[in-house]
Amino acid sequence: MAQPSTINSQKRKPMMSTATNSGTESPKKTDQLRVTIQRFGGQLAAMVMPNIGAFIAWGLITALFIPSGWTPNAQIAELVDPLINFLLPVLIGYTGGRMVHGRRGAVVGAVATVGIAVGAAIPMFLGAMIVGPLTGYVLKLWDDKIGSKVAAGFKMLVDNFSAGIIGGTMAVLGMLGIGPVVQGITKALGNGVQGLVDMHLLPIVSVIVEPAKVLFLNNAINHGVLSPLGVASAQENGKAIEFLIEPNPGPGLGILLALMIFGGRAARSTAPGAIIIQFLGGIHEIYFPYILAAPRLILAAIAGGAAGVAVFSLTGAGLTATPSPGSIIAVLAVTPKGGYVAVIAGVVAATLVSFIVAAVLLGFGRNARKEEREAAVAAGGPVA
Repeated sequence: MAQPSTINSQKRKPMMSTATNSGTESPKKTDQLRVTIQRFGGQLAAMVMPNIGAFIAWGLITALFIPSGWTPNAQIAELVDPLINFLLPVLIGYTGGRMVHGRRGAVVGAVATVGIAVGAAIPMFLGAMIVGPLTGYVLKLWDDKIGSKVAAGFKMLVDNFSAGIIGGTMAVLGMLGIGPVVQGITKALGNGVQGLVDMHLLPIVSVIVEPAKVLFLNNAINHGVLSPLGVASAQENGKAIEFLIEPNPGPGLGILLALMIFGGRAARSTAPGAIIIQFLGGIHEIYFPYILAAPRLILAAIAGGAAGVAVFSLTGAGLTATPSPGSIIAVLAVTPKGGYVAVIAGVVAATLVSFIVAAVLLGFGRNARKEEREAAVAAGGPVA
């Protein structure tokens, strides 16, 4: 009798092991996908963040000297278009090339970016994020496969000519091929957003923007899609609501406030510092890990973003330029005269809605305490 029991138990073990393996494989694949997306988004952010000072310079010049600015000046306002259409994309392409292949990659990345910037009807931020690293990578391949084998006496000559040929070739390809494709994609996305604007359904954009932000694609969406739309709208109307959709600090502030009050022990201790960095410093990336740790909070971000955009739409709010970084100080700095009440109302609405939804999702503290107890039990430690 004992022997069949042993045999049965042995037969069951592989089934249990298989179930366990299948149960662990799926989370691992999910984690790998998340890490890959985070790394991709981080690379995009790394191309923009070092150049924030240039974005601020453009934003301040735009806010001050365009015809609808605080101190209109036609001569100084001539800086606006070259800065947005050439300098900023070239800086992004330069940074992207440098990330891939150092100083040589930076130079060819900048050269290639000029190719997609020339003749483009919109600022080619998204194109710069593509062609800059791509050109740096092509040069890196050349240096690894061929350049490293060149005799010392010809090293400088080959290095200079290879950089010139590859940079120039990518500039031409960018002008003729990459630029039009990126411009078409950007216009298609922009037409979708514009369609929502025309149908008075702009808050729905938050369903796309907020999750993409959490995956560190905020700069790509803001500077690649929304900013070009805003530039065109601001030229006609003196302000644009598109500049408010992604940089609005309200959703992040509401979530961090909810975590500070109702979150777990770690969140409660770190959220106050994150609030200062996010709301006053404008570094939205600081609250993304909190949402990745508790993915249900993305609903709070979407609700808050939609509420803010709804108030902006109803009150006719808009900014004269992209606030960069997305702090409340930067937002108010590029707010047109007479537009403060509408802008502040949208930020407050986004904060309140995201706070309430996040508090509900956190169970007003009950869920966080339950998760901490379960984690303590799983780790074999004391239960708080």
